[in-house]
Amino acid sequence: MKYAIIESGSKQYRVSVGDEIDIELVDSKDDHQFDQVLLIADGEDVKIGTPHLEGAKVSATIVDARIKDKKVIIFKYKNKTNYRKKTGHRQKYTRVKIKEIVHGS
Repeated sequence: MKYAIIESGSKQYRVSVGDEIDIELVDSKDDHQFDQVLLIADGEDVKIGTPHLEGAKVSATIVDARIKDKKVIIFKYKNKTNYRKKTGHRQKYTRVKIKEIVHGS
C-alpha cells in the first residue's frame, strides 16, 4: 500500500490515494498541491526526507471549501469578583480528496 506523510498548516497527515482529510483553510478552489512531503512509502521502498523530499508532490482536489468544526466554549470565571466572560470559537477547515502521490527525483 502506497502512502505519504505530508505537512500542511504545521500539522502532519498520513495520506494515501482516495483519502479525504480536513486541513486548515486554504484559498484555492479546484486543486491543491502539497509540496512539503516528509515520507513516501510504497511497500518495502521507503523514502524519507531531511526534512522534505525534493520534487515529491501530493495532488488533491477540494471537495468542500469551508467546513466548520464543533463550537468550543471558553468560559473565564473568577471567584468573589463578579467576573465572568464567555466566548466561543469554531475552526474552519477545507476537505480535500487525495488524487495522486508523485515520487521525487
